[in-house]
Amino acid sequence: MVLGIGTGSTVDEFIQALGSSRLRVRGAVSSSSATSSRLRETGIPELDLNSAGDLPLYVDGADQATPHGALIKGGGGALTREKIVAAASARFVCIIDDAKLVDVLGAFPLPVEVIPMARSYVARRVAALGGEPVWRQGFVTDNGNVILDVHNLRIEDPLALEAGIDAIAGVVTVGLFARRGADELVVAGDGGVRRISI
Repeated sequence: MVLGIGTGSTVDEFIQALGSSRLRVRGAVSSSSATSSRLRETGIPELDLNSAGDLPLYVDGADQATPHGALIKGGGGALTREKIVAAASARFVCIIDDAKLVDVLGAFPLPVEVIPMARSYVARRVAALGGEPVWRQGFVTDNGNVILDVHNLRIEDPLALEAGIDAIAGVVTVGLFARRGADELVVAGDGGVRRISI
């Protein structure tokens, strides 16, 4: 199997476990340069999505998740590539701890990847939607863009907000994963691990 692999501390643990397990994977499609580095360290071949084609499985974490599989992702800044790999995958398994499982998204700031020249324009448009955008200064994505972290949103309708922010000129993508959310949540807590199938 070829896997899609996300980005972040949870994924780092997953890659480590995968590398030391008896499972055999033909390779992995990475969502960031940080994940590519981890794959190299573990000896898992990295494949390009253009040559790998559609993927059977994508594994990633999230900054927040609802029981319905809607997610906020992008705290690590890899949201665009994560969204692409998720879209190319038949199944998306998201691994989180129980503190990240919420009924309503928005307590975690919502990342928006933006073309640099559009940063102020996009910030004004997002502010008109009720959020408070903050430029993540000193950070540039693997795609050469900037991130606005939108605070103080209560996201009652993730699908509508995802579409609305994606439609703003200059937005590359928003860290809402509602159109392509998780198919399964693996939730770890003090009482053990439980699975939520969507």
